[in-house]
This record gives sequence, structure tokens and C-alpha cells, in this order.
Amino acid sequence: MRVEGYLFGFIAAFLLPVTIIYWLLSKDPTGTACLVMSIGLGFLVAYYLLFTARRMDARPEDRPDSEISEGSGEVGFFPPHSWWPIMLAASFATTMIGLVIGPFLALIGGVMLFISASGLLFEYYVGINRSQGYTVGELAAMGESPTSHRKFLGE
Repeated sequence: MRVEGYLFGFIAAFLLPVTIIYWLLSKDPTGTACLVMSIGLGFLVAYYLLFTARRMDARPEDRPDSEISEGSGEVGFFPPHSWWPIMLAASFATTMIGLVIGPFLALIGGVMLFISASGLLFEYYVGINRSQGYTVGELAAMGESPTSHRKFLGE
């Protein structure tokens, strides 16, 4: 994480003189404000990454003496497919159109937004995909089978 932190710090440090030169040559407040906010965001990410790197052990990517095999293993869980992002986008669009057209449509969109956000959040904890949210040992400890035919919110 240290390398990433230095990279974002370099971006913030590079944008500082660029912002000053841009302001002196153009006197454009909009572009200068965007560059100042970019400096702030670069500094914010750099500070977080460097602060976090100090608090945790060095990753294999950060150590020069590490082997390639040290970085192997499970990286995380990545869902193979999901219909919930499409439903979430449609409900968000309905809510925004409802803010323009009328409050009744915004209310319907808000309910749809709550349902689709809940479906996306709990997709791998209930229903037919629920075993992907728990390990097989955790399911056996709960006394349940790894798969289920119960569905959640119309899947």
C-alpha cells in the first residue's frame, strides 16, 4: 500500500504547481476549483493509504524479498451473476424521474429502491444462493443444508 500512497501523493504534488500555473495564465475559477479539488482528493487517498500501510504488515507486493507464491491464494468472493444492479438502476431512475414529475412516482421509486438495495445486499445470504454467503462448516453448524430452494424477492 505504500507504493500506491506515494503514487497518489505524487499526483497531488504534481497538481499543485499545475493549478498555480493554470490560475495565473487563465484566471478561470471553474477549472482552478476542479484542480484544487483534485489535489485534495489525491492527498486524501495518499494519506489514507500511507496511514493504513503503517498499521498493517507489509504485503508481498510491498516487500522486495517476497516470492510470487506468497501472493497466491483466495483473493475474495466475486459474484458470477446478479440481476439486482439492473433493478437498482431502474428504481433509481424511477425515483429521479419521480422527483421531476411528481411525488407519487418518487414514492414508488423509493420503495423499489429499498427493495432492490435489500436484494443486492442480501443476495448471497438468503434464497438459492445463500450458501455462497457462508462456508459449508457454518451452514452445518446452523443445521442447514448448503443449498435451498427458497427464493428471495422474486428471483
